[in-house]
Amino acid sequence: MKVILILIGKTDEKYLETGIAKYFDRLKHYIPFEINIIPDIKNTKNMSEIQQKEKEGDLILQHIQPGDELVLLDEGGKMMSSRGFAGFMEQKLLRGLKRLVFVVGGPYGFSDKVYEKSNGKISLSKMTFSHQMVRLIFTEQLYRAMTILKNQPYHHD
Repeated sequence: MKVILILIGKTDEKYLETGIAKYFDRLKHYIPFEINIIPDIKNTKNMSEIQQKEKEGDLILQHIQPGDELVLLDEGGKMMSSRGFAGFMEQKLLRGLKRLVFVVGGPYGFSDKVYEKSNGKISLSKMTFSHQMVRLIFTEQLYRAMTILKNQPYHHD
């Protein structure tokens, strides 16, 4: 199974880029992992929030292939512990999915079309994080899940 993380816009902060690169490199030893960055939409000052979400949604859906399982990283999603997320990943691995796609939306979230296409939503916390921070947090949690599944000492209960 290949895990794909779709992001809207590039990561602006160097420290976030460094952290993401660290876990991206580590993940290569566990699972095929890819990050797809959709460029920021231009002229958003002339768009409503809904228009911006719809435009981003259309771009997100262009990256989804038939048979993909689409999971949104969304504040209204299911919350789980790190061990719970590892179990979630294990179930996906056992199902033999070809591609598991996670998406971090733009600053206003997702369009209705993206919600309709999704197979589920995960929340990383009850707290709100910037869509920039979520990239690092998710990448680290994916790495943590893989080490839990391999019974490696990275995670401590």
